Amino acid sequence: MKKEKFDLCVIGAGPGGYVAAVRAGQRGLKVALIEKAEFGGTCLNIGCIPTKTLLAGAEVLHNARHAADFGINITGKITPDWEKMLARKDDTIGKLRGGIGALLKAAGVTIFNGTGSFIDRKTVLIATGKDRGTTITAANTIIATGSEALVPGFIPESERILTSTELLSISDVPESLLILGGGVIGCEFACLFAELGTKVTVVEMLDSILPNLDKDIARTLTQAMKQAGVEILTGKPLEKIKAAKKSVSGIVDGKKLSAEFLLVSIGRKPVTEGLNLVAAGIKSDERGWIPVNDKCKTNVPNIYAIGDIGGRIWLAHLASAMGLHAVDDICGKSGNFSYDIVPGCIFTSPEIGTVGLSEVECKEQNIDYKLGKFPFAALGKAMAINETVGFCKIIADAETDQVLGVHIVGPHATDLIAEAATAMQLETTAKALGDTIHAHPTLGEIMMEAAHAVHDECIHIPVRKRREKKR
Repeated sequence: MKKEKFDLCVIGAGPGGYVAAVRAGQRGLKVALIEKAEFGGTCLNIGCIPTKTLLAGAEVLHNARHAADFGINITGKITPDWEKMLARKDDTIGKLRGGIGALLKAAGVTIFNGTGSFIDRKTVLIATGKDRGTTITAANTIIATGSEALVPGFIPESERILTSTELLSISDVPESLLILGGGVIGCEFACLFAELGTKVTVVEMLDSILPNLDKDIARTLTQAMKQAGVEILTGKPLEKIKAAKKSVSGIVDGKKLSAEFLLVSIGRKPVTEGLNLVAAGIKSDERGWIPVNDKCKTNVPNIYAIGDIGGRIWLAHLASAMGLHAVDDICGKSGNFSYDIVPGCIFTSPEIGTVGLSEVECKEQNIDYKLGKFPFAALGKAMAINETVGFCKIIADAETDQVLGVHIVGPHATDLIAEAATAMQLETTAKALGDTIHAHPTLGEIMMEAAHAVHDECIHIPVRKRREKKR
């Protein structure tokens, strides 16, 4: 049995694990990184990057179909080439994987192939893979094994019933697709395949799609998806699911639904199989997630857990941030991790970007707040690019004027939300954000305009004139 000693052992090379390994290597630590499959984890290989690459193709298709709106004539039939779209997706993934490998090499990280299994709190055995049998002893360990799609037991097994992983590599664009779950994954795939010509039906058991988001955002997306031809059924479960040789069927509120395929997107579960957490004394909750403190530590002082495995928020950029914080703590640098300012991005059509508190959360926490809202339809740049659906909403503390939350639905919302996150990190007020000069004509102006709206001082939407007080 081969034995090796390191300062840090990282289990999992996803967006949390590889980032932590690179940073630790940059700091001079001797780092071991264990990965059973490919660099990049779910995000790069079967999540964020492949879906966004395919969605980018769907956007080009949409723009080509609507070129006449801009005075551009494209003749002939405009159709997607799914095989080429998949090839471009795979090429993008391959290039990014190679980039991660180069970064790890530059940082001096030692790579091990296989699955890690704890022997004790400072020892990890590589139980499978090319490096099976190797034992790694490390002063500190970071668990970054992520999560995977959850398929409940009541869902029958069939090649017609898919998770997002299988759908990303499906050989042909289906004529019809039934989606169970109106969350982020379900809505993104609904927008993608609807643009490609698939008849899409989304079933969400709760009263709205994206139930955890701002209600105005969810309503706007619902309207846009319906206009794109997506059927959305909410408030009732999908029952009596049956898979046949060439179709899947189910019943919603007495109505029978049938499609070529069913996408199951109703949640995720932690990847802990084989980790042998008990041997290290690591505690997990009743669902298998590993709780951590504000330094990303588990209940075992020298063992950290980052990203999805913590079970709080499943976002690649959050995993990366947690990885950096964990390494800082290992290296003796002060600082606590917080979930308060974590931007969320949804690549639907239109896009969604959100950060901070919603109106519902403010009410639940008894926070007195002010609200500013501005539509994309009133922005010159939005009209110029013919993308006027949506708005920006800013929530500010009624007493201090500090920005508490920003919610955007519309063109490039996933890019625009970065300014909001920065402003909130700096504890900016709505007044200061509105007073900041924004370039014209840009989509970024919507942040300034919404900030002005908090104080009823918008120039580009009608505002009731205030009466001067008589002296």
